[in-house]
Amino acid sequence: MSEYLDLLIVNNDLALDPSHQPRLVDDRACIAQDIAHMIRDSGLLVTLVAERDRLRQRDCIQQLELLVEADERLVPGTARITQLEAGQYLVTAKTLKFGLIEVRA
Repeated sequence: MSEYLDLLIVNNDLALDPSHQPRLVDDRACIAQDIAHMIRDSGLLVTLVAERDRLRQRDCIQQLELLVEADERLVPGTARITQLEAGQYLVTAKTLKFGLIEVRA
């Protein structure tokens, strides 16, 4: 039995199975999906992408890391956000029960 369960969201819409029933996501993938939605809903990612000053970008990344760290399902101090390329970021963190998660934002 899964500890965390949610509906799977793909491209801002419910993902449906072949019989048109909502697909579910559990445990580690559920936490990753929640983190991705938390980041998107915060509005900080838009600010980060629009910011040109490296110091302000770093400040935005720290704010995002603190936001991610607030999730009680994660090991404190493990959230990291790294820039993959212009406008693309990788969020990594370790969960208490399910290991490492990665979220591309």
